[in-house]
Amino acid sequence: MSDGGERLGIFGGTFDPPHVGHLVTAVNVRHEMRLDRVLLVVNHQPWQKLGTREISDAEDRYAMVAAAVEGVEGLEASRIEIDRGGLSYTADTLRTLLDEDPTRELFVILGSDAAVGLPTWERADEVREMATIVVVERPGTREATPPPGWSWIQVEVPRLEVSSTDLRARVVDGRPLDYLLTPEVIETIRQRGLYGAQVTA
Repeated sequence: MSDGGERLGIFGGTFDPPHVGHLVTAVNVRHEMRLDRVLLVVNHQPWQKLGTREISDAEDRYAMVAAAVEGVEGLEASRIEIDRGGLSYTADTLRTLLDEDPTRELFVILGSDAAVGLPTWERADEVREMATIVVVERPGTREATPPPGWSWIQVEVPRLEVSSTDLRARVVDGRPLDYLLTPEVIETIRQRGLYGAQVTA
């Protein structure tokens, strides 16, 4: 899609599980920003969430993301942080991607709540130097203001109130997951017996 180096989106997360809100965000940001690809980067050990709750095994989360994006043009599951191991830091991921191809133009995709906390990130200055920040806004919400010294591009995507916490509870309770998760993700949850219960057909 681009004439120069690859325009590459980095959309990181635990994806526990990856739901339609994640996919809608990735597809719309790719379109609005004219990105060649968007990598859904599965965190190995997300430093922001350590100790907050039990997080599913990284390989299981990667399998769900791979299932979710299979056949979706321009979206790819990435295990770059899983293969690196340890705590997952965006600065490390960006550096690896630029080392692979210095001509790349990188775009970090964030929700507005995460973007406000950018100054607290590990090696935040390196993130700012290596990538353009793209902040996802929902219709009707108040635009987030960049922290001092930061700037970002805002992209509006459809409002989908989908919660990974609720989805995990739905698996346990046997409530419907249809249209919240793709059929491929539901099947992966069923096959791997994730979230403490089998998903009924």
